[in-house]
Amino acid sequence: MTETAPARKIAFASFVRRALDDARATRAWTGTEVSRRTGVSRQTINRWVRGDWASDPEAERVVAFCEGLGLDPAAAFAALGWDRAGAPRGAATPPPMDPDVEALLRRLVDPDVSEAEKFHIRETIRYLAYRPTMPVDVGKRDERAG
Repeated sequence: MTETAPARKIAFASFVRRALDDARATRAWTGTEVSRRTGVSRQTINRWVRGDWASDPEAERVVAFCEGLGLDPAAAFAALGWDRAGAPRGAATPPPMDPDVEALLRRLVDPDVSEAEKFHIRETIRYLAYRPTMPVDVGKRDERAG
């Protein structure tokens, strides 16, 4: 994060707060209803309102929040200092995502996948992410060197 991070957090928190206030005033939606209609968890929304995030919100979640409330995501992107595509201005394009990882992410946000299955996916990912690195087989190492 840069030295402008606090200003960006305040601007985005203000945007989210106004969106929630508007949803309460015009639609009588509670925080739970906003979460249900946007697909963004209450915990995430609450962190956004508090400006309590170490890394930028995911563009997909910001878009889902805005679309669920009938708002233009460009306004949220502007508050975050992003371009219209949802990328931080001046940021490098991330490398392409592995198709298998992308498939897992789709399953994690799919409402037709059970919470038990999502739990199993997350636990497997955690195991793989934090297990010790497996040593390279000596025979394979020799093949690569030769």
